[in-house]
Amino acid sequence: VQLQASGGGVVQAGGSLRLSCAASGRTASIYGLGWFRQAPGKEREFVASISWSISTNYADSVKGRFTISRDGAKNTAYLQMNDLKSEDTAVYYCAAGVRVGIWTYWGQGTLVTVSS
Repeated sequence: VQLQASGGGVVQAGGSLRLSCAASGRTASIYGLGWFRQAPGKEREFVASISWSISTNYADSVKGRFTISRDGAKNTAYLQMNDLKSEDTAVYYCAAGVRVGIWTYWGQGTLVTVSS
């Protein structure tokens, strides 16, 4: 499974961005797609996930601001990020899981910078 993340950039606080994660290869083996992020000097943390059955999960820090969705026909997951804050600045990684909580495949990161 290969993952291609895109959509990062620089945005002012309060603004919005949409990240995309396109999966290719043996996508039938995937349980779901997720987003993680790593800020400078911090550990990678979970942001949001969506299963192929459309079950979603969010980190408390992004609930109400971020929305994860997917296009099954395109094997693509999206992360709509609204009301961005400076603490959302990080490299965002998409991941594919073969089982709940097991993230086997990782894409390259995409940088999101929120300026205040």
